[in-house]
Amino acid sequence: MGMSVTISAATEQDAEQIFRLQYLCFQSEAALYGNYRIDPLVQTLDSVRQEVATDCVFVARLGEEVVGSVRGKVTEDGAASIAKLCVHPRLQGHGIGARLLRAAEAALAERHGTTRFRLHTGHRSEGNLRLYRKVGYQTVGRTKGDDGVELIILEKEAGAFVATA
Repeated sequence: MGMSVTISAATEQDAEQIFRLQYLCFQSEAALYGNYRIDPLVQTLDSVRQEVATDCVFVARLGEEVVGSVRGKVTEDGAASIAKLCVHPRLQGHGIGARLLRAAEAALAERHGTTRFRLHTGHRSEGNLRLYRKVGYQTVGRTKGDDGVELIILEKEAGAFVATA
């Protein structure tokens, strides 16, 4: 019988695995846009370490291997910004992304009293959009990222987790 994937808060020892996983996972996004300068691919290991130290970061583990991650932090307007959700390509489609989102949302609501969550994804990223809509996010706008990619901004109120994956 195989191991179960567990979700837990990231530790500083996880930063390098998160960095490598992020680089692997966002290759398909970069290919979708023909742009290999998207933020997750140009982020430095030191920057990931800083986020793990200061933000709300969760990982999905299969044994000792980090197979998914997500980051969140409270923004100036009091909403929580959720970013860089990624799951190893071999494990996508099994609900791990939804579990990571739920963990980050719960922690941000509990620790910081956040009542609204915001995230963004590229306009061509249909799989991401399906997941976010399935768990209660709704489109609230569009913007262009620093890398030139058109992004869809989605938000949801705390407690609006609609479905389980």
